[in-house]
Amino acid sequence: MSHARPVAFYAPLKSPDHPLPSGDRTMARLLMKTLDRAGYPPQLASELRTLDKAGDLQRQAHIRQQSLAEASRLVEHYKALPEESRPCLWFTYHVYYKAPDWIGPRVAEALNIPYAVAEGSRAAKRAHGSWALAHEGAEAALDRADAIFVMTAHDREALEKARPRHQVLVDFPPFLDLQDWPAASTRRSPGNVPRLLTVAMMRQGDKLASYGILASALEGAQHLPWSLDIVGDGEAQDRIVQLFSSMADRVHFHGRIENRAELKALYESAELFVWPAVNEAYGMVLLEAQVLGCPVLAGAYGGVASVVKHGETGVLTQPGDITAFADALSTLLQDRNRLQSFGANALRFVRQERGLDQAALRLRNALDPITARVGA
Repeated sequence: MSHARPVAFYAPLKSPDHPLPSGDRTMARLLMKTLDRAGYPPQLASELRTLDKAGDLQRQAHIRQQSLAEASRLVEHYKALPEESRPCLWFTYHVYYKAPDWIGPRVAEALNIPYAVAEGSRAAKRAHGSWALAHEGAEAALDRADAIFVMTAHDREALEKARPRHQVLVDFPPFLDLQDWPAASTRRSPGNVPRLLTVAMMRQGDKLASYGILASALEGAQHLPWSLDIVGDGEAQDRIVQLFSSMADRVHFHGRIENRAELKALYESAELFVWPAVNEAYGMVLLEAQVLGCPVLAGAYGGVASVVKHGETGVLTQPGDITAFADALSTLLQDRNRLQSFGANALRFVRQERGLDQAALRLRNALDPITARVGA
């Protein structure tokens, strides 16, 4: 069933049309597909990016000003349309203190339509200090939301605590479009040397910290056979190559790969996906690996536990603990039967529970009641 009226879709952190690949862009695109599948055809409302990485209050004030101007422009645009062409809902993906939504709540208010958010995070400790203004914008948007689609148990706690009476919280775990990742009839037989895989951008900060933990763990496992494929590029590439210099004969850097068939071949030939996941929200690549039967070793940050089942589809270690990660890696490298069993579980888990159809059903069940009043 399709609703005649469209949905205004917005991703303040990173537009689905942004040129640089990332988990955020992937999820924004998937959400648009899912809305469509659920009978809520999305239209990208704005590409204005509200991200402030540095905590610069002046920049936040400027972004707020730009956003309010954009909101006024959109209200004027939508009000000029015949009612059946106006959005029946405003849907924002990913609202938190570094990327608030100043636009959606104002447009929803002016058009008298519901406002929904997927992946909203509250961080009370940011109320004062260098992100205070952006934090205020994020909190106001989350307070206004009629529905918040909660993508990790990690986010739920704070959302539950601050939930206004009118708001519904919907469990909405991260998912994939299974058609993007068709399963091979059989997984390749493992070779003599276990193949490890990492797919991650090479940025300063959390990504660099993750690569640092990974390099340290592998340094301690040089007495065991393994090889590592790394997919990704970015401004920290030289430093990351340096981290692995003592193991250069075992590590293969592929650079950025956007071709899904090439990525699929790497996922399918790997025996273990390795990623310390420092401050990762959940990690789309962890789902991608598992959908192709590759188990995961990751740090248990944020919502990573919502995409990897510890002891069933992979192993999660104490966040940031290099020794724990290294120990788990050595143990798994020496138990390839366990890796194969994890891989089979991983493939089954994602294909049965984390597809677009399940996500579309969750969306439709939550959105139908809140859009019913606008005749959607």
